[in-house]
Amino acid sequence: MVNNILSSKSPVKLLEKSITGGLGPGNLGVFASRKGVGKTACLVQIALNRLFDGQPIIHVSYASRVDYIIAWYEEMFKHLATSENLQQVMEMHDEIIRRRVIMNFQQAGMKTEQVLKGLEALLVQGSFPARTIIVDGFNFYLPASTDVKLFKQFALDRQLEFWFSCSLRGDDPLVDERGIPYVLKDYLDSFDIIFTLENEKDRVRVNLVKDHDLLSLKKLNLELDPQTLLLAKA
Repeated sequence: MVNNILSSKSPVKLLEKSITGGLGPGNLGVFASRKGVGKTACLVQIALNRLFDGQPIIHVSYASRVDYIIAWYEEMFKHLATSENLQQVMEMHDEIIRRRVIMNFQQAGMKTEQVLKGLEALLVQGSFPARTIIVDGFNFYLPASTDVKLFKQFALDRQLEFWFSCSLRGDDPLVDERGIPYVLKDYLDSFDIIFTLENEKDRVRVNLVKDHDLLSLKKLNLELDPQTLLLAKA
């Protein structure tokens, strides 16, 4: 019952209604912005929404440490539970943790083929039936065309959905006239959904710049709460 309440009230539902048919199996989605704007918060909210729905998830982190990822899950879980004033919510905390696996890799020293073998082992040999994979901290400024294609083929072959984060860096402008981040332009064939997060005065707005076959900048009626970084209506 508590799971159902949290799932139905999740702000991720608003996000997924903004894209045609959601992300969907076999597809890759990405949140792009400068560092510290809210990409990881968005990914964790998507993961929690799946967990509330009873679906296992795998979170792949390319960061040097995973403790901050765990802290994000704890903080987001607490904010969502508190916002609904659910007294029994902590009873489901351990159940959610059992449905989540966090894997940590170093991009410089680990080939994507090895990462995918690790995922395959967990999914098949480990009988962990995740359908959503979160990939946080992947550096798209490194030569990564082959790697992204491998992720895409893996998603297609196993009918998984992958959500990535992409940290934008350098001088403005970071996006073209259509809102597409320059660093992602070589990967448009692989990514089905592209969101960008944009600082706008004291808030962070969510923009949709690729919706499956449609390339069109669309400022959504969504923003991140500046205090909790939870998705909410603008």
